[in-house]
Amino acid sequence: MTPPSVKPIKASFSHAAESARKKALKVALVEDQPKVRESWIKLINSFPDFTCICACTTGEEAIRLIPQENPDVVLMDIFLPRMSGIECTVRLKALLPEVQIVILTAMDDQELVFLALEAGADGYLLKRTKPADLRIALLDVLGGGAPMTSQIARRVIESFRRKAKARDESVRLSVREEQILVLLSQGYSNKLIADKLEISIDTVCSHLKHVFEKLHVSSRTEAVVRYMASKVPH
Repeated sequence: MTPPSVKPIKASFSHAAESARKKALKVALVEDQPKVRESWIKLINSFPDFTCICACTTGEEAIRLIPQENPDVVLMDIFLPRMSGIECTVRLKALLPEVQIVILTAMDDQELVFLALEAGADGYLLKRTKPADLRIALLDVLGGGAPMTSQIARRVIESFRRKAKARDESVRLSVREEQILVLLSQGYSNKLIADKLEISIDTVCSHLKHVFEKLHVSSRTEAVVRYMASKVPH
């Protein structure tokens, strides 16, 4: 049975607490299991620099409520009733292209990893990730990184390595495109890349668009993984 809908979290705060809350980075959560959802809310709110502003139980509810809240990052359960977390990610990215979405799951199924990346996920973590590591991952993805567990990163790299080896045609990236990918793989945000290379953010975005087209990918995470895999000797 699907648990009852949960509206965006609202609570009473003192003036000082409310001011601190507004400065905190905003997180939206999509999780259908009540006990798990409450645990994640408490965990997120325990971080000094994050606050959970919205908790949804279904993908449909997330599509309706999250755009109104405009969070910095969304933690998305991959297994949801009716609309999956992967489909919800696709639809949310269309509505909020800049929002960072980190997929959460109890299973490190390789096929689901690829589906999540193709859907535009910016990170992928197992639910057993330690609290301190979750906070680091949230900061990482908001800084332009692509957080993944080491096990998942290894599986993705190995798969892309096999695909790269099987391809007959080689993808030719420009020197500038490679420079941007290297910085992206090191966790640099678009702004930091622009500052580092002394170019505009619009130019960085333009180069990334060309990289996505050449590598046939749809997210920064997938572009980084594809690039890293191409550099591993076969």
